[in-house]
Amino acid sequence: MPDVFDRTEDRPVYVIGGGPGGLAVAAMLRRRGARAVVLEKSGAVGASWRNHYDRLRLHTTRRGSALPGLKMPRSFGRWVSRADMVRYLEKYAELNRLEIVTGVEVTRIEPAPDGTGWLLHATGGRELTGRAVVVATGYNHTPRMPSWPGVESYGGELLHASAYRDAGPYAGKDVLVVGVGNTGAEIAVDLAEGGAARVRLAVRTAPHIVRRSTAGWPAQRTGILVRRLPAWSVNIAAAGMARLSVPNLSSYGLPRPDTGLYTRVRQGAIPVQDVGLIEAVRTGRVEPVAAVESFDQNKVVLADGTRITPEAVIAATGYTRALEPLLGPLNVLTPTGRPQTHGPHTPPQAPGLYFTGFTNPISGMLRELSRDAHRIAKALTR
Repeated sequence: MPDVFDRTEDRPVYVIGGGPGGLAVAAMLRRRGARAVVLEKSGAVGASWRNHYDRLRLHTTRRGSALPGLKMPRSFGRWVSRADMVRYLEKYAELNRLEIVTGVEVTRIEPAPDGTGWLLHATGGRELTGRAVVVATGYNHTPRMPSWPGVESYGGELLHASAYRDAGPYAGKDVLVVGVGNTGAEIAVDLAEGGAARVRLAVRTAPHIVRRSTAGWPAQRTGILVRRLPAWSVNIAAAGMARLSVPNLSSYGLPRPDTGLYTRVRQGAIPVQDVGLIEAVRTGRVEPVAAVESFDQNKVVLADGTRITPEAVIAATGYTRALEPLLGPLNVLTPTGRPQTHGPHTPPQAPGLYFTGFTNPISGMLRELSRDAHRIAKALTR
């Protein structure tokens, strides 16, 4: 089989990243008759999904999460599992006959020397020239581990949530989970249900908690309906819904947030969808505690001065986009490291450079990736 880099077709669109966003863009470009080459640094598509914890299920419905042109099988159920999502991405790439090159990492993007298109520097000394580039490396790219004072002295097990798979290794242990986003909340529940002796959840900022589904109505549909409304109106409606559907957990260490739900979303904080956290907190199987301030030998010092001695600490402290090395001096990122544009829009100073998957919409990431794929393909094939 010939190396894709030896083909003579002039200047394809290079799509960096073989996750759902990259695959969807490539499929829509192919449907419109354009050649797209997906470059994936790992050995298979859907690398991030392969590496997630086993318990993970989509928080968006099966119907609301399918990529363009391929429905998810009914057998997947309403809330698709991690393993089924991986199988779906493999089938999507196969049915769309996508041109995918694995084991190739793009390290830098710069304008082509002739002033048209883009030059990609990749592993193995490759230099690839494309007429356009779509960056789809993902919202959760590089694990972020806080540099807590004294952390190097900690004698217990310390890992980022990206390395957590299941509760088996923690049966009978005292575990502290740091961070109460969706990942931290689900891992805490998984540990409690999986036999950990004690599970504490360190909380710096109280989250908004919503039901994944209320009377059969999924939270995603509400997100789609309200996504263009003023933040203040959504905040009021969400507060009323929370009072009706979510018990007040203030006495357990999880007070209701002071900032409105949609205001938080626009600041980048997606609500925590309840997949067992509420019940685990109310029954004492998960104990909310103050935020982590530092480490002192085998003790963890919390913001309220409490010192605890967990046997393991799992940091659900998020990820960085890690786009700076890739994009270098192109000046296409915001001060927080996110692309200045997304979807069908390209930066004025970098025409032909597109981004997908770097927002965290209330209407569902996979749904927005699908919409972006249509729009980017249309923009590139006008």
